[in-house]
Amino acid sequence: MPGPYNCHIGLGKMIKKYMLGTSLRMIVWMTLLTGFLYPLLIWIAAQGFWYEKANGSLVYVEEVARGSRWIGQKFHDVKYFWSRPSAIDYNPLPSGGSNLSPTSAVLKAQVEERTKMQQAAHGGPPPSDLLYASGSGLDPHISPHAAYYQLERVAKARGLDTEEEKNKLKALIEKFTKRTLWGFIGDDRVNVLLLNQALDELSTPSKS
Repeated sequence: MPGPYNCHIGLGKMIKKYMLGTSLRMIVWMTLLTGFLYPLLIWIAAQGFWYEKANGSLVYVEEVARGSRWIGQKFHDVKYFWSRPSAIDYNPLPSGGSNLSPTSAVLKAQVEERTKMQQAAHGGPPPSDLLYASGSGLDPHISPHAAYYQLERVAKARGLDTEEEKNKLKALIEKFTKRTLWGFIGDDRVNVLLLNQALDELSTPSKS
């Protein structure tokens, strides 16, 4: 007849076996649920209800992707509106800011250099969002003030000299200005990529 000690050993082995089986079943189930079923459900919902956003909100020109409306781009040409500065050169992989403090000599030198460049191109004191990079380095927007600040330079570069033509530029800026949410959340902003795309379409003669 087995003694109490042997009974305890047998019971312990049964408990361990039960716990091991339960753990393995839980691993398989959770892997299936969180690794396959849940991502598949989210993918199906995103493709069905938010197709454009789920696929990067890409902007196409003649069926060629030119960028995303949510990622800022660098525009150098004087014929385009310029984006905010970027601490990571608009690279979406290491997105981030410069992490320079307000007392940084490096930041001061950068702002002074950007100020000279903006004043040389436009004259007058530039808006702050054209002097300071965003926290992500990928902000696709500028303020309406920054857009109007660049209007004369863009109009001159594109040969839009009459008041009527400049008013069309102003209308474009107004068209692509997104207002604050409910009047107090966020700031008024202009998407630079969409504005420049519309600018090209405005400046391109229509085909008969």
